[in-house]
Amino acid sequence: MNVDEVVTKVFKILRKELNAEEYLIYLKAITPRIGDSVKELREKTKDLSLENIIEKAKDFEKKS
Repeated sequence: MNVDEVVTKVFKILRKELNAEEYLIYLKAITPRIGDSVKELREKTKDLSLENIIEKAKDFEKKS
């Protein structure tokens, strides 16, 4: 199993198990940042569905 397969599997699980707020909290837990990343992410993603957020995260992961 490679990294892309694992990330895809994780996002499928997250999509089923977490609502948008919980997903942002999850991102806060795994993302080292200065400041209130949950608040920042909530503001930046308020017009996006969880599906859009997941797709953007996948795209970002592919570019990294």
